[in-house]
Amino acid sequence: MRCVIARFPFDLTKSDVLESMKGIKPEQVTGESVIIGRRTYPIKQVGQVITRQDRRDFSAGEVLRAMTRLGFTCPGPPPTAAPSRALSPVQQASAMLGAPAA
Repeated sequence: MRCVIARFPFDLTKSDVLESMKGIKPEQVTGESVIIGRRTYPIKQVGQVITRQDRRDFSAGEVLRAMTRLGFTCPGPPPTAAPSRALSPVQQASAMLGAPAA
């Protein structure tokens, strides 16, 4: 499949990507990711390996589209916890004393 990443054309196949990522240890996933084999890789790491370009030269969306078109599973970013509302000092003291919630 022909795709353009960072304004450069690449002819990629699923087997080429599998071969390129063989032996590469996945970094910690903090954003978009792709599942290759049984491992989950950050999308920028995969882009760097298959294009041999610096991660700043391409967007995650370019690599994400290419990996999706090749048939790889690309789950969204990991879920983040909802920010909890900060308690005022009075509310915090009341909670520590076991006061009922208002």
